[in-house]
Amino acid sequence: QVQLVESGGGLVQPGGSLRLSCAASGSGFRVNAMGWYRQAPGKERELVATITITGVTDYADSVKGRFTISRDNARNTMWLQMSSLKPEDTAVYFCNANGISSSARPFVSWGQGTQVTVSS
Repeated sequence: QVQLVESGGGLVQPGGSLRLSCAASGSGFRVNAMGWYRQAPGKERELVATITITGVTDYADSVKGRFTISRDNARNTMWLQMSSLKPEDTAVYFCNANGISSSARPFVSWGQGTQVTVSS
């Protein structure tokens, strides 16, 4: 079982910055792609950014130029640096990871989510 734990959410004023972290734990697993998703009240969960094991990144148009995704493969940790935050960025942010478990089976895991609120 691969568990993901997010941290770093909170309340920030428009134009401010936050850094989210996601740590994967377990034993004998290998993480391939990782990503951040978000879900605002009354809306569908949407993709924010993804990063492959080789560091190739992709972003939703709405966050390009403002958010940066990164990871440390040795520590199975991923971050999302969010800058120039807007009220419309308010959502619960979830981390996601897929890979191969200790039993050599593919897995997809989700974190519990962390609230980001952008408001003055």
